[in-house]
Amino acid sequence: MSQWTASSSQRMARAQIHARDQAHTPKPRHPNAKQPAKSAGDGYTIAHRGRQIRFGPVAFWIVVGTVVILAGWSVTTATYFAFSDDVIKGVIAREAAQQYAYEDRIAELRAQIDRTTSRQLLDQEQFEQKLSDLMRRQSTLESRALALSGITDPATTGSIKPGLSDPKPSPIGDSMLRPQPLDRGTYLEPSHAPGNRGNLKDADISAKLGRVEASLDKVDRRQSAVLAQLQNRYQSKAGKIRSVLAELGLKVDAAPAGAVGGPFVPVSLPAPNQSFERALSQVNIARAYADKLNATLVTVPLRAPVAGEIDETSPFGVRVDPFLRIPAMHTGIDFRGDMGEPIHATAAGTVTSAGWSGGYGNMVEVDHGNGLATRYGHLSAIDVKVGQTIRIGQVIGRLGSTGRSTGPHVHYETRVNGEAVNPAKFLDAGAKLFGG
Repeated sequence: MSQWTASSSQRMARAQIHARDQAHTPKPRHPNAKQPAKSAGDGYTIAHRGRQIRFGPVAFWIVVGTVVILAGWSVTTATYFAFSDDVIKGVIAREAAQQYAYEDRIAELRAQIDRTTSRQLLDQEQFEQKLSDLMRRQSTLESRALALSGITDPATTGSIKPGLSDPKPSPIGDSMLRPQPLDRGTYLEPSHAPGNRGNLKDADISAKLGRVEASLDKVDRRQSAVLAQLQNRYQSKAGKIRSVLAELGLKVDAAPAGAVGGPFVPVSLPAPNQSFERALSQVNIARAYADKLNATLVTVPLRAPVAGEIDETSPFGVRVDPFLRIPAMHTGIDFRGDMGEPIHATAAGTVTSAGWSGGYGNMVEVDHGNGLATRYGHLSAIDVKVGQTIRIGQVIGRLGSTGRSTGPHVHYETRVNGEAVNPAKFLDAGAKLFGG
């Protein structure tokens, strides 16, 4: 096609030259022919192989323009076909490079997402593990609080009844020893505050778990302090009881009264690394000794037989007999009161006498074991009978003025192995123990 275009262009050029030569060559005129008038727009003539084609000016330029357009189109077409493969290859290469770049970017983002997801999963596992540890620790502290609540407060040791002794209340509260409820929803639920988008940040969760752990540490320290306090109080109470009983000349290690027994099973303390369990065992041992001594105190007459204010009218010892007006031994203490006022047993025991007894008038005698006994004379009424087991503080009769008496009162005696001893000694010992 390119060769054909070139030949056509050469022929058109030769035709233009020939037409220009014909225009400048004078034509032979016929003698009789008229000469046509010349004008500037006569046009152009193309001659080829004896043939002539005449064009007007407009038509000529149209033909020239067409030829030029066809030539340009031919050149463009040739250029396109010559370079089309390189252009296509370049476009394909650029598209491939862009695709590879996108794929690399996507792979990088996926790797970043995988790393982020892995880190989040690891953090979540760590949070779950820490929360599980805290929940197990909370359960342990709750079981410890339950164990502590079952330990008797030694402040109540030896108490009889309101009015005769006013023990101080225990400063140990269950709410102080028991941790606050903890569950997964409480500390890991998303926050609904604006801007948080429903997710807690790692720092927020760590802070919450840290506060919970600090709270559990506080409860743990408080429980350990309570154990140490209880052990000290039990040991202190036991030491005080031993000292008082020794002053009274009583056997501290005497076998308890009643039907008791069982096989011997020695106590083994937990390992040293189990600090709470070991301390709890030590507290229980101290409590066992205190309970044993407290059981002994129940049978020791350490309190007055009347409630409220004590009005002592005649002490123990030598005095002038109110009837004979001569020196005589007074074997007890007289407590004045209102006629019919209740008289309480000052220790637990068994009634060995309940009735009229000479100068005592109506008298009740109670055997407390270990050689101890008490007598209550001049009663207006007797509320117990021989052989009856009575509790500490139980009403045994009513205040009166029977027997050798000058007015309403109770004659109170304490006897050790049958010998009368000063009841004030026991009352003073009770005041040391019970603070009254």
